[in-house]
Amino acid sequence: MRREERWSTPSDLAEYAFCPRAYHYRLRGEAPTSRSAEAGEAYHARRLSAERWRAEHRSAPWLAVLAGLVAIALAVAWLLR
Repeated sequence: MRREERWSTPSDLAEYAFCPRAYHYRLRGEAPTSRSAEAGEAYHARRLSAERWRAEHRSAPWLAVLAGLVAIALAVAWLLR
């Protein structure tokens, strides 16, 4: 049974809340053209770029943690002298 197009299901609302662009593509099939659509495309591009960077630099977070621990150890050593 086909539901009427004027009603939205909870799944539709959840999909729209997560990504309005995906919701629009699923319903209409063409790319939306608006300022918010362009902002969404820019967001997805930034997110994808960050994901790629993290995949290529897996040791970077651990190096940052190590640098923080060294800084804490030096601060404690300086305070205890």
